[in-house]
Amino acid sequence: MALITLTSDIGSQDYLSGAVKGQLLQVDPSFTLIDITHAIPPFNYPQAAYVCRNALKQFPPFTFHIILVNLFDKSPDQLLLAYHRDQYILCADNGLLTMILEEKPEMVIGLPLPAGAIRNTLTCSAVMGKAIQQLQSGLSLQQIGIPDVSIVEKNHLQPMLSDNWIEGQIIFIDNFENIIVNITREQFEQQRKSRNFRIVFKRDEVIDRISETYADVPEGEKLALFNAAGYLEIAINKGNAAGLFGLQGFSEQSQNLQNRLFYQTARILFE
Repeated sequence: MALITLTSDIGSQDYLSGAVKGQLLQVDPSFTLIDITHAIPPFNYPQAAYVCRNALKQFPPFTFHIILVNLFDKSPDQLLLAYHRDQYILCADNGLLTMILEEKPEMVIGLPLPAGAIRNTLTCSAVMGKAIQQLQSGLSLQQIGIPDVSIVEKNHLQPMLSDNWIEGQIIFIDNFENIIVNITREQFEQQRKSRNFRIVFKRDEVIDRISETYADVPEGEKLALFNAAGYLEIAINKGNAAGLFGLQGFSEQSQNLQNRLFYQTARILFE
């Protein structure tokens, strides 16, 4: 019985996320399907990578992760099936795979789309479901796809580093409008070197300590902590940080617009 997670940018407003599940269950009714999210913003690779990276690592070994994000960045001839650190990942060949893994996959094969088939989400999910079924039946990766294919690679979004500062991008705004920045606790400590620090965002907002929980500050006060995934989070205790400060999630479409970047970054100054 295969355990399969689903992550997509197709939303939940219409039939499609449910139809994908129906398509997979037609392939094998014994599949166990778990939704991660269907609310990834369109074309937002950094957010998709953050969500997938931190969800996938919590699942048992040999879980299958279907990622239907930006499937049609270009007209696809193949999908990808990767095996990496005891997890299987199925996605488009659009560069997202290496952003999620932050490295090249241990093994990856190409899954050709059927000749003459309509290129749509349901066709892609059927191809992925069939590949999972074949693996479950005992076939090897090399038997069900094209081994050692060349793939599109994208680098994951990294903070900018200097001796006395580190600048990160806002990669996610959660349901409480807390702000997640792509600076990990490990990166913070390596750059900090036991020095004092100030977290600066917008023109005059400053935080100079790391909290353990939201309750470490009074209601309505801003705070910074490292979340369960180990990333820097800027929040307001029982408040709306993104809305109050006018901050926005980073996207590749706006990376060259300096006036927007001002609302999508946070900098830590070491003293």
